[in-house]
Amino acid sequence: MSATLTPAAEPPAAAKATTGTSDGSAGVLTRHAPLRRVTMLVNPLAGGVGPGAAGEAGAILDRYACEASVVTLEAGRFDDQIAAALEARPDVLFVLAGDGTAGRIASRAGPDGPLVAPLPGGTMNMLPRALYGTGDWKAALKVALEEGAPQGVSGGEVSDGEFTRTFYCAAIFGSPALWAPAREAIRVGKPSLAWAYARRALKRAFTGQMRFALDGRPPQRAEALVLISPMISRAMEEDTGLEAAAMNPADAGEVFRLAAHAVLDDWRQDPAVTTRATQRVDMRARSRIPAVIDGEPVLLRHRARVRFIGRAFQALAPIPAAAEDSV
Repeated sequence: MSATLTPAAEPPAAAKATTGTSDGSAGVLTRHAPLRRVTMLVNPLAGGVGPGAAGEAGAILDRYACEASVVTLEAGRFDDQIAAALEARPDVLFVLAGDGTAGRIASRAGPDGPLVAPLPGGTMNMLPRALYGTGDWKAALKVALEEGAPQGVSGGEVSDGEFTRTFYCAAIFGSPALWAPAREAIRVGKPSLAWAYARRALKRAFTGQMRFALDGRPPQRAEALVLISPMISRAMEEDTGLEAAAMNPADAGEVFRLAAHAVLDDWRQDPAVTTRATQRVDMRARSRIPAVIDGEPVLLRHRARVRFIGRAFQALAPIPAAAEDSV
């Protein structure tokens, strides 16, 4: 897959310029995309970043024969700094930040903007893990620089009339949305925290089902609805839509069983789950709808809509994407 790239403008003001070294330690840039100008945005306040990340990123980029700038995002200036980085039109825009910030920057870049490489700098890091197969941002940066190629990323857009958010991995709607933090806690070896999250999720179960309609079909009821992008879905082989999985546990025993499947193995095998591909979803509930969108918990209004986006943005990632977090 190829992307049409426009020449980059001058790097944003206050950025640190670097060039590749000429000694034997210099890295070799990918042959799949021209990387003459590189910009990297770093949010030092993100959970997986830290105050020294910008300097470390600059030292890594120094090893490659490209003109690079590292910009530290500052509170109150995020929007202006992001806009300046996008307007500069670098060949690739690396983003070291949390899932929400990386997703919003990718959305603003869109399919016609610069290549975007979201590095794992948050807590769940769903999109970076799917693209690079690692939670280590330095390893992800290296593989993108040396093996990356332009790849179209599809996703979905969630809107409730007031709130709009694009996702590229998965969105969970309904009370079991709170299982997502429990699964992440299990993965990072924190069983006590996982149990606390699981107890909170179970308390929210059976508080009222949602009604949802797929592609204009008659409404159905479900305790929860999961929408998964083709990039990480084990069931979708083409970018034809989102995988929609409806969950309908009948009692507390089925909730425990389904929660175990969600945390430990392929939850599609559970008889309380049905799946199909969809491009549009309309949802409504009697109360506000809890959701987890690419790892970020949100509370939607009682009516919401999701649409499939076949080409949301262009990523710089190895071929094929690593998809460590396929579900």
